[in-house]
Amino acid sequence: MSTPTKDSRTTVVLVDDHHIVRQGLRNVLEAEADLAIVGEESDGLRAVALVERVQPAVLVLDLMMPGLNGVEVARQVSKRSPQTRIVVFSMYGSEPYVLEALRNGVAAYVVKEASSAELLKAVREAAAGRRYLSPPLSDRAIEAYLARSGASVLDLYDTLTTREREVLHLAAEGLSSAQVAGRLSISPRTAETHRTNLMRKLKLHSQTDLVHYAMHRGILASDG
Repeated sequence: MSTPTKDSRTTVVLVDDHHIVRQGLRNVLEAEADLAIVGEESDGLRAVALVERVQPAVLVLDLMMPGLNGVEVARQVSKRSPQTRIVVFSMYGSEPYVLEALRNGVAAYVVKEASSAELLKAVREAAAGRRYLSPPLSDRAIEAYLARSGASVLDLYDTLTTREREVLHLAAEGLSSAQVAGRLSISPRTAETHRTNLMRKLKLHSQTDLVHYAMHRGILASDG
């Protein structure tokens, strides 16, 4: 069997805010002759820009990160680099997380307790255009996803613009309007306008409301 050439290898970008996790992922994936790591990031906002720039075949992505969470990264990547297949690799394996990921363009979902062989299978299945979910998620999550995919219930989060979502994620981390403006390269006044608009759309009235919403939405991790 011939060894894959550099140009024929499946290109992969790794995104996780823990360096040791990215290092472990890199070691697992780089040991495979058919896979090539072409970039890595620790921040959701920068991850979207990286994927848009290098256009990898596969993005391996954590859910909980600074900047933007993994679901919002997946949503933006699906629009900006539609040929990139997305694999979520997360400690969160409950059905709501999986369903939200599937709804936003994720092709494969692997829990961090899974074996390296399972992760490799997920990457290859995604690259081949197929869906893959870690057992025991597979059957129940796909069935639930299919059952709900036609639902017409309005999700207020879906009414937000991409910029409003970015401001929401950063504000939930406690960044001021000036700090949000710096991260997004916009004026503080524009950042404050986006914040006001998203608060109105989501029917939120305070920073406490915003943080509670972010935790409930899965934008911020919650031990509860």
